[in-house]
Amino acid sequence: MAGGKHILGMNKARHIFGTAKVGDRGQIVIPKDAREFYGIKPGDTLLILGDEENGMIVTKPEVLSELAAKILSQIGKEG
Repeated sequence: MAGGKHILGMNKARHIFGTAKVGDRGQIVIPKDAREFYGIKPGDTLLILGDEENGMIVTKPEVLSELAAKILSQIGKEG
């Protein structure tokens, strides 16, 4: 399985897969190692989120669905 490159002192759960150049039509190519690692296939839909200070996040929509479900399941349990 592809793992990306690790930087000394960086958490093993974080990876650097390389760079992507933006083409004339605004498209990028996600590096092969990243596509394999995250199971991204042609035709998949990806969610693009942004924050002015921290930049962009590209993720599968179901990642946030799972996170939202976890958050909602905790509402009312605390306190």
